[in-house]
Amino acid sequence: MTRRTIIGIIFIVAALMRLADMWGIIQLNWDHSWTEYFGPVLLLYVGVELVIYSFNKNPSQWLQRPVPQGEDGKRISCAARFGADEYTYKGEVFHGARLDAMCGGLRLDLRRAVISEDEEIDIHTFLGGVELLVPATVNVEVKSHNFIGGVDNETVKSADEGACTIHVTASNFLGGVSVRS
Repeated sequence: MTRRTIIGIIFIVAALMRLADMWGIIQLNWDHSWTEYFGPVLLLYVGVELVIYSFNKNPSQWLQRPVPQGEDGKRISCAARFGADEYTYKGEVFHGARLDAMCGGLRLDLRRAVISEDEEIDIHTFLGGVELLVPATVNVEVKSHNFIGGVDNETVKSADEGACTIHVTASNFLGGVSVRS
């Protein structure tokens, strides 16, 4: 882990401790004022941004993993907890995925994957981020539910009428998803 990641985790822990004190779960005897909610939200935002930025900008942290096979031989399931994993398709057929990032990051590179029909990707983040790289020949449709997080879809709609669509369903809790071509 880099220094930036550790500092981000410290910010996140401090914010969660502040929220626990405000809600009466623990007693830290911190002063309560109008900044009661502003402080923890700011700490959480800065902490999550530091962690996600450090994983996205430092490629040496990404652990290259082979593409896993799902139980049915098709749909894959990938999870990253307190680390960063990268899965790259190099000509394999893609049949959908479930991606979970908890206090870490996932990168799924589908730019060289074979996508012959509409597929679905379910993404769940908690204090983490997912980077999804898709081929320019497919369309991407995003639906998301977010709490202090979001999805950034930077893809362009394909001019091909028969282009396949990747349906991304994301649930983000203090996390984010980036979709790019």
